Amino acid sequence: MIDLVIRGGRVVDGTGRPARTADIAVEDGRIAAVGRIDAPGAEEIDADGLLVTPGFVDPHTHYDGQATWDPLLTPSFFHGVTTVVMGNCGVGFAPVRPDRKEFLIALMEGVEDIPGTALHEGIQWAWESFPEYLDALDGMQRAIDIGTHLPHGSLRAYVMDERGADNEPATDEDIDRMAELAFEAVRAGALGFSTNRLAMHTSKDGRPVPGTYADERELFAIGRAVARAGGGVVEIVSAEGMGTSPGGYHADVDWGGRLAREAGIPVTLCLTQIDNHPDLWRDVLGWIHTEQDRGAELVPQVAGRPLGILIGLGTKHPFQGRAAYEEVVGLPVPQRAAALRDPARRQRLLEQPCAAPGVGPLVLRMPAKVFPLGSRPDYEPAPETSVAAQAAASGRTIEETLLDLMLEQDGRALLLFTLGGYARFNLDHIGEMLSEPSSIMGLADGGAHCSLICDASAPTSVLSYWARDRTRGPRLPVELAVAKMTSGPAHLYRLSDRGTVAPGMRADLNLIDFDHLTLRPPEVVDDLPTHASRLIQRADGYVATLVAGQVISRQGVETGARPGRLVRRQPV
Repeated sequence: MIDLVIRGGRVVDGTGRPARTADIAVEDGRIAAVGRIDAPGAEEIDADGLLVTPGFVDPHTHYDGQATWDPLLTPSFFHGVTTVVMGNCGVGFAPVRPDRKEFLIALMEGVEDIPGTALHEGIQWAWESFPEYLDALDGMQRAIDIGTHLPHGSLRAYVMDERGADNEPATDEDIDRMAELAFEAVRAGALGFSTNRLAMHTSKDGRPVPGTYADERELFAIGRAVARAGGGVVEIVSAEGMGTSPGGYHADVDWGGRLAREAGIPVTLCLTQIDNHPDLWRDVLGWIHTEQDRGAELVPQVAGRPLGILIGLGTKHPFQGRAAYEEVVGLPVPQRAAALRDPARRQRLLEQPCAAPGVGPLVLRMPAKVFPLGSRPDYEPAPETSVAAQAAASGRTIEETLLDLMLEQDGRALLLFTLGGYARFNLDHIGEMLSEPSSIMGLADGGAHCSLICDASAPTSVLSYWARDRTRGPRLPVELAVAKMTSGPAHLYRLSDRGTVAPGMRADLNLIDFDHLTLRPPEVVDDLPTHASRLIQRADGYVATLVAGQVISRQGVETGARPGRLVRRQPV
């Protein structure tokens, strides 16, 4: 008798080939057969009317701390993700000197907006070296699989201490030591190495991530060490016109392509639309194609939706810091909203100047890029629905309109501030980038920026919106959308046992009610260590998610199964 048979699903196998109706037999956690299965299963799941896909592989997350205390890795868990890759953007928690833990926490808090108090409380430091970090992760029970890069920031800080934190040039001895530790990390199972080239990514003290200004001697020495150790991915975070980044996209495509060719390893470059250079992404793809034609495995990693900061009473907004608001900030959100509706308080609030740091002033300067998110979240909002347009149509001020929208739903309403990737007020560029043959879907930043964004739900957006609901432009075939989130990233990271529905592959699977797949609105919860708050987002339509043949989630509710593990790169 077969362990498990999934019967009659519409199988989208992750290869991009047309969907077909088939049964799937699972034995010992792996797919034994796909087709017509006559033999009975000890357990059977009726998938008639359901989409059956490989589990999604998310190549760009920041669960480095959360992975040490959360066996589910929510919110990715809610969206069909069965494998995550951490250690991106050059930041992480290993290797670490015993006296430099505070520095790495401040670095992660500054770059990725993860509350430092939660990291202090949640991380149980049981390692110094990177191999020891992997062993610590390996010893924990979890629902989904994890893998990680070696981050440049922690590596440089470990080897060079304050000189590394200050981005001073590395000596020959420093470079040799970093290369030695990179070799050791990959031999122990690191999936690769990540480096940050974006100067606006800074620690809490304002210093850019260690390695941001590293020269090619350092970068190539580490890349060659990764190759000698058996290979791995080099991830580059790059951008143009963002702070004082060293060279921007063109320079990073150039050295990344040369490194990929020389070392024979894949390099992935994070590619987004930049508002002040809205068509640059086309040029970047052209440069990438040139490097690919020369033999480089250079893979653009693109987002499934715009970079959207969520504005609301439970997150951040322009009214913070004003006396009329701070007087009621301690109230629960519904009571706070009621207090802000009081005419006298409302008038005082609107008369007081903006005192909010960070995104508050930006929102007021760019109201044409702020939109109600809605009860059924809309990540491609029409320009006429913006705060600026609504204010003009109603005769209210920008601040009045913004406040009124924030007070809806008893103060729980959220607004989408399309900070990046929405220069033309549509998502046509994302559709084109996802249609690029070599691209993969990433940049969801699961676990990061948890008080401002919740893009870990992007896999559900790509399926429900791009493959079904979009009306403002072309859609994507469901087969392409699934491939971008499964076989694409799995191949990049040489995870040869997942990413497609085929005999011999791990039975990491999603059973999805495609017609009813729906994103719920994001919500603020206080479930981080020390009860720090974050945004999460759930979805309806995931009938079941399986990891290694075990059902870890039914209808979005965890089953208690813990088949997940640390994925170590196997040296070749």
